Amino acid sequence: MTKSAPMNWKSGISFLAPFLALLRKTRRSPPKSFRRVRPGDPEWPAASAWEGLNTQVGGRLLKVSDPLAACRADPYGKACRDLFANLRNPYYILDQVNLTQTSGWARAWTSQPSAYAVVAESAVDVAAAVNFAREHRLRLVVKGTGHSYKGTSNAPDSLLIWTRNMRKVQMHDAFVPQGCMGKVAPQPAVSCDAGCIWGHTYNEVTTKGGRYVQGGDCMTVGVAGLISSGGFGAWSKRYGTAAANLLEAEVVTADGRIRVVNACNDPELFWALKGGGGGSFGVITRLTLRTFELPAEFGTVDVTVRASSKSAYRRLIGQFVSHYREYLFNPHWGDQVQFLNGHILRINMSCQGLDQAQMEAAWKPFSQFLRSSSDDYAIPKTPGFAIFPARTLWDPRVVFEEPDDVISDSRPGAPIENFVWAGDEEEAGRYIHGWGSAWLPEDLLQPARQEALADALFAASQQGSFVLQFKKALAGGDREQIEASRDTATNPQVLKAFALALVGDGGPPAFAGIPGHEPPSNAHQTAAGITRIMDALYKLVPDAGTYVSESDYFLKDWQRAFWGSNYPRLKKAKDRYDPDGLFTVHHGVGSEDWSDDGFTRHT
Repeated sequence: MTKSAPMNWKSGISFLAPFLALLRKTRRSPPKSFRRVRPGDPEWPAASAWEGLNTQVGGRLLKVSDPLAACRADPYGKACRDLFANLRNPYYILDQVNLTQTSGWARAWTSQPSAYAVVAESAVDVAAAVNFAREHRLRLVVKGTGHSYKGTSNAPDSLLIWTRNMRKVQMHDAFVPQGCMGKVAPQPAVSCDAGCIWGHTYNEVTTKGGRYVQGGDCMTVGVAGLISSGGFGAWSKRYGTAAANLLEAEVVTADGRIRVVNACNDPELFWALKGGGGGSFGVITRLTLRTFELPAEFGTVDVTVRASSKSAYRRLIGQFVSHYREYLFNPHWGDQVQFLNGHILRINMSCQGLDQAQMEAAWKPFSQFLRSSSDDYAIPKTPGFAIFPARTLWDPRVVFEEPDDVISDSRPGAPIENFVWAGDEEEAGRYIHGWGSAWLPEDLLQPARQEALADALFAASQQGSFVLQFKKALAGGDREQIEASRDTATNPQVLKAFALALVGDGGPPAFAGIPGHEPPSNAHQTAAGITRIMDALYKLVPDAGTYVSESDYFLKDWQRAFWGSNYPRLKKAKDRYDPDGLFTVHHGVGSEDWSDDGFTRHT
């Protein structure tokens, strides 16, 4: 047998050279330096190009106007006064293409309109806008409801995809995700288009449909935005995060493809959409969420306690911590407790799955403590313990029977279901001074650590007001839902946290250059106070993660804080589905590769 002659290595390379050259030509490698175009740049699309896009989207391309034009012309005139009055109505803001629910953040950003907007009514419209932005190197921004503290739903000189008009809600008795037949059991679900808000969705699912869907408390928050950020409701310890209940999503990716993603199709993109942050992986056009059997009743507890001294307040905090661990650290209870200036503890908690007797029994030991120390503690108003039929919680015909609890859309002819809970009206047009949040691990509730926790909460309370939101943490909750939430992109710390400590402050709508409505000069002082509160908590939990939707705009290690060990996986998904960074938002996955304004790639 004749042996084959060994191949000369040089001739081997020579043989492969044409194939290597072809590979180099076909491989997609984003340029290290890349700049998007602005109006006035030579590369900005010509009028004919914009007209072509307008034709593609059925005439629904808008050249966006300045919402403050009347105020710039006459800051003291009626038109300007009317605008700022309307800015306190979240439903008015929802219907304006050139406004956002937050007007800005001190030293960070100010709400500014896009150059053009596509008023999308379908995924096809969205795909046309995505392709146009990609081909013309435009800054692209997506807005459903405009609820973003960090300004991710607006950018000047951009093309806006506005999904507000996509509002269909469809109930399913036995939904199976596309391509999952035989792999996923049919289950009750609801499909919501990208422009749906939670208040209207609850009205369809609960009031009319007699089911429960896990979503946000604020009535005007968008379904799509909440899912993208993880999302919590009043009873997250029972129903998990909103993202964990996502069964399927229709999404337009940066290549212009309309994809239906779920556990069987594009599972990695599906996972990234479950808490990986809004506006980073594509434009969600429809979501389908599992629904749950509705409890017979919901309950609420409203108690305010004022301590007579610092030492009495510290004892009160310690007692509450102990009481919470013993009686409330379970799937039945949610919502929050506030630590307010003046040594005040305000308890606003809610329950599901309990009757009146069970609810009151859970608070009996705490009530006995207060009665036994009546010289140290005053209760300014009668404690409220209420049980009501669960199906009526979002029923507009019922909620207005307690007019002090709700605020309606004041515009003539507004639908009755356009309302917000009293207290949430301050969110409309709000100008933020500062914000911070941190997850507190459940081991702090163990007897050996309760004193340290109470000390930290007391120290923080001496710097200002803040809140513990038990609804935005999963420890103590339903095991099945904790496991479902484990399969989301949210920072895994949430699985073992009993509460989210949260502090934020702001004021009425504010815009630079508008007399009478300028940003306050003392906003930095408020922000400094918030920093002191958070520092007192960080002494106890120095590596605490934070909730992406309610966090510090200026956070340095945001990748770790928002997503923890999930970040590398998210970045890999980002590089796969959006290698050129078409979807870039402040502190979004991959945004470290871009300038703060999202116009220049710097790595």
